[in-house]
Amino acid sequence: MLELAGLIILGILAQWVAWKTKTPAILPLILIGLFVGPVSTLISEDGTKWLEPIWNGEEGVFPGESLFYFVSLAIAVILFEGGLTLRKSEIGNIGPVIAKLISVGVIVTFFGAGLAAHFIYGFSWQISFLFSSLIIVTGPTVISPILRNIPLKKHVSSILKWEGILIDPIGALIAVLMYEFIRVEGGQDFTQTALAEFGKILLFGFTFGFTFANILALLIKKNVIPHYLLNVFTLATVLGVFVLADLFAHESGLLAVVVMGMVMGNKDLPNIKELLYFKESLSVLLISILFILLAANIEIADLQLIFNWNSLFLFGAVVLLVRPIGVILSSLGADLKWNEIVFISWVGPRGIVAAGIASLFGLKLVREGVEDAEYITPLVFMIVLLSVLLNATTARLFARLIGVFIKNAQGILIIGASANSRLIAKYLQDNNRHVVLVDNNADNIRKAKELELEAIEGSVYADDLINNIELNDVGYLMAMTANSDINRTAIIKFKKQFGEKGSFRLISSDEMSDPETNPAEGLFSHTDDYIKLAEVSRKYPKIHEVLLNSRQHYEGLLEISKTDPDIIPLFVKTEEGELEIIPSHSSEVQIKEGYLLVYLGKKIQKDNEVEETDYEETVEDADASNER
Repeated sequence: MLELAGLIILGILAQWVAWKTKTPAILPLILIGLFVGPVSTLISEDGTKWLEPIWNGEEGVFPGESLFYFVSLAIAVILFEGGLTLRKSEIGNIGPVIAKLISVGVIVTFFGAGLAAHFIYGFSWQISFLFSSLIIVTGPTVISPILRNIPLKKHVSSILKWEGILIDPIGALIAVLMYEFIRVEGGQDFTQTALAEFGKILLFGFTFGFTFANILALLIKKNVIPHYLLNVFTLATVLGVFVLADLFAHESGLLAVVVMGMVMGNKDLPNIKELLYFKESLSVLLISILFILLAANIEIADLQLIFNWNSLFLFGAVVLLVRPIGVILSSLGADLKWNEIVFISWVGPRGIVAAGIASLFGLKLVREGVEDAEYITPLVFMIVLLSVLLNATTARLFARLIGVFIKNAQGILIIGASANSRLIAKYLQDNNRHVVLVDNNADNIRKAKELELEAIEGSVYADDLINNIELNDVGYLMAMTANSDINRTAIIKFKKQFGEKGSFRLISSDEMSDPETNPAEGLFSHTDDYIKLAEVSRKYPKIHEVLLNSRQHYEGLLEISKTDPDIIPLFVKTEEGELEIIPSHSSEVQIKEGYLLVYLGKKIQKDNEVEETDYEETVEDADASNER
């Protein structure tokens, strides 16, 4: 009881430390596991581990083979959750470099790391290539925390993110196939029997995964499963598919659950986000327990096996030679600068799938007496630990040194994707600003995407946005929903993350009626709340630009906007095309001759006694008709 409770407590504590220090959770998890496992034998009075994963007759958590079963089931759930995040629409836009990284890059890693393991450690070819197959994967769970706080160009962070997501099932499949090559006929040369096993894995893995994904999706759509049982019913189905596939073809269960997750993730299911949140929470718990257990199960003798220069040479070959060669070959013909290629080459931490499957296969092969199999688990853990540690401590500095660090984050995050937000976002995007809309209304998100705007369905109360590495070039925050509480929450929660250049929100009706309570973060003016903005954008879905000849001219236009309810000032545009958001305290905006005032609503007329220039431009909301 004490050990089980301790596992959960230590695991969640490690997750909290990872969140607080902004490092991948796998790092503190493995370090804690090593400390309560092999390292503790050096300080305990009787030389035993503080945590013994396998029951040895007197102490331990899992008796007999049950640790293997737990590891297998945990990895199945983790891979299913990863498959759920793969969206076909997003994959289609990742570019040829991603396709090459998960094909050419995988081949280079497989053969390069295999050759390095064979010639540095003298392993057999089978063990060498099993090792190389296990370190193919990077994984979003280790890359995301590293990149989350590094302002990079969107395409660079996207390449690393999607490589990590897509390469997980590919690496897992190759590792399974290599394991089968070794296991069949006691590790002898590849035979027709081994090839038949591969065929069975592919056949039953894809068949079971695809079939049961569609069956479960149909049951969910037909409301056959009650809402309160949806999550646990899905969990039971995943575990059932994993076990059933394994019965027909040994080790095909991993492929089956990945395929099942990918198919369901691309279905239009009504409760897919709830399902994903549940699986994420479950994965966090399983990962927390799993990696403390796996690290604790390593023996001090295993660590002594790799405590030599060969391990460092192997690590150096993987990180400094194999990874760069794979990235360079994958980048041929791609529109990437040399410093971006160098940075992608540097950031390649190995992740959870590598460590989990390595432990599973390594332990099984040791039990079967395969020569050199005892090296697999500690070597892969060494690669995982050192690569995560290296990237977590150097990625930000390295990005600065080679010039991929965005010093001036100009991206804009808009909370709320209603018609007025879409109109403003379209103007900003047409003026070369990276704009992202966030809304929990699926219809608003759909309309935004129809306008070719980047939009995310989500809530400001969830942590999805903070964890989204594709938003790391965002420096401005504009909260523009109809709910003043949501707008305030967005400012409080995301100001530090996304609003370093400026955080603004629409004022509430109460704040508009009392100038004394008008907040410093007010957006556009003291007299414009959501109701007014929505009404003006409905009547006049146009954005204009008027040339300014002096500050007095600017202030005169602002006075007109205060008396005319159909004119709302939005931005000031410099001669270089830079846009500055007009806050409630509009007097703080710097004005020079030649700047442009950008405003929403009806065109300012000549009879307002303000000179109107010939530099007006109009941007119409292509979706305005949907709002009428």
